[in-house]
Amino acid sequence: MLSKKIWVALRVLVIILLLFGFAVLGVFGGFNYVLSQDTRFDNLKKGLAEGKYKVQADTPGAVTLVVETGDSTSDIADKLLEKGLIKNKLVFSLMSKINGFDGAYVAGTHYLLDSYSYDELMFFLTLESATVAVTIPEGTTYYKLKKILHKAGLTFDDAEFDMCMNSPDMFVDYDFVSKIEINDERDFILAGYLYPDTYMFDVNSKPETIIRKFLNNMKSKLYDEYYTRAKGLGMSMDQVITLASVIQMETGKPLDMMYISAVFHNRLKSKDKSLRKFGSSASINYLIEQRGEKTTLLHTDEQLKIDSPYNTYTHEGLPPGPICMPGLDAISAALYPEPGCGYLYFCATGDGGTAFATNLKQHNKNIAKYKSNWTKHEDVTEEEPHGEDLDDENIGKHIGDETTPAETTKKN
Repeated sequence: MLSKKIWVALRVLVIILLLFGFAVLGVFGGFNYVLSQDTRFDNLKKGLAEGKYKVQADTPGAVTLVVETGDSTSDIADKLLEKGLIKNKLVFSLMSKINGFDGAYVAGTHYLLDSYSYDELMFFLTLESATVAVTIPEGTTYYKLKKILHKAGLTFDDAEFDMCMNSPDMFVDYDFVSKIEINDERDFILAGYLYPDTYMFDVNSKPETIIRKFLNNMKSKLYDEYYTRAKGLGMSMDQVITLASVIQMETGKPLDMMYISAVFHNRLKSKDKSLRKFGSSASINYLIEQRGEKTTLLHTDEQLKIDSPYNTYTHEGLPPGPICMPGLDAISAALYPEPGCGYLYFCATGDGGTAFATNLKQHNKNIAKYKSNWTKHEDVTEEEPHGEDLDDENIGKHIGDETTPAETTKKN
């Protein structure tokens, strides 16, 4: 019989041999894993191209994973473990490092299946996140803009978005934001600066991220010459954007914008106190939309008397801030009104055009001529933001002093 010491030595030797064998197998397996990396991920790319891995939010069994900007591999592994997509955080982290994916994961929303292997999870997390294309038409109000974003699938919290819109300190790295004239009468400080265009947004984008994308675009549109021109007019860029927003809601035609801008500039400079009231129905429609009501071409006496600093029938000069998101044509028109233009009034023709007048008598004749056309466009549908089509281009195109509303208003 073998002595006890020999048995112990044999057991130790067996254990050492087993450990050595496992180590060799591990090294060999790891070596093969690394060597097969290109083949494995090429197959995944091929499957992706063939539509094999097309997973969306409504795909049966889809799991939503949101990777935040700055998330480390460890943070992502925690989320995968919490969602039940992996069983071992350490294994995922090691495989991620071996595959060279650390730092390559894309922030945003990803749709995954619990049947995915670690390779598949890593691979798909390095692809573009789930995004949607969203078009914001020129003349869209802030209230409508949020609805458009939600309809496209964005999941942000409205209260948080509102808070960001009223927190310019979060965006002082934009020069034009740092110079916004803040006053207590203003509804949303950044309204007017979310430039209307087509964007790609991650469905789970944070409000700050969404707003920054808009502001980045606006920054590229405000050329240096615009600031110089604004200064020459004795206006701040904020006043220019505010004026542009009113012009934008009055028409979608660039040429008409220049004449309408001239009307507003003439009124701002007028010594006649009544003329310094814009009397713009665009401002009334802005207030009507705030109430959740249908915007119209004709307004009731009650609507024209809405108590608000944004009511340009009852308050002189510009509104406290922009009433919509103006496009480049409107901004340019606000800065460069039609030169030598003596118009003080304008109204809609009802067919997409605008009739201008230099005096109230001529203006009233235009009203009498075109008023019958306005009833054809009495209601402006909520689904079609201003500037989108012919009906919207005609919204509220009448300007006048305190005697004019009685001529242009639909009675109760």
